[in-house]
Amino acid sequence: MLLKYTTKEIDLLARLMRAEAVGEGELGMLMVGNVVVNRAIANCLTFKDVNTINDVIFQSPGGFAGVTSNLFFSTSTTQEKNLAERVLRGEYYYPATNALWFYAPSVGASCVALWYEQRLAGRFKSHCFYQPYSGECQQIH
Repeated sequence: MLLKYTTKEIDLLARLMRAEAVGEGELGMLMVGNVVVNRAIANCLTFKDVNTINDVIFQSPGGFAGVTSNLFFSTSTTQEKNLAERVLRGEYYYPATNALWFYAPSVGASCVALWYEQRLAGRFKSHCFYQPYSGECQQIH
């Protein structure tokens, strides 16, 4: 399913991807973008009333810590906007393919098996990604 989005939402997503995962490189930023897009597409769990990029990024509770980072408030680059557009056009990267959540455990710690009662999909660098069980969120499976 492709998601409708505005130029402003491309910029918002690019800034959030940077704020959440600039240290993870382009691939890590793309995976964060996958989670945002999945939340906008999913009509399940705590994401039933969020269906735009703007809604997802500013969802409260349940939003992203990156929205309080200085990295979020600075202007996005053309490269960052290009990354955001890639995920908005439907590019997916494992383990974020069906993920609705991610977090970064403390340095040296393993990913927990469950996060918000969802199973671990996998890890990329310092981020652990979590996906709903099959059947819970038909729109992203």
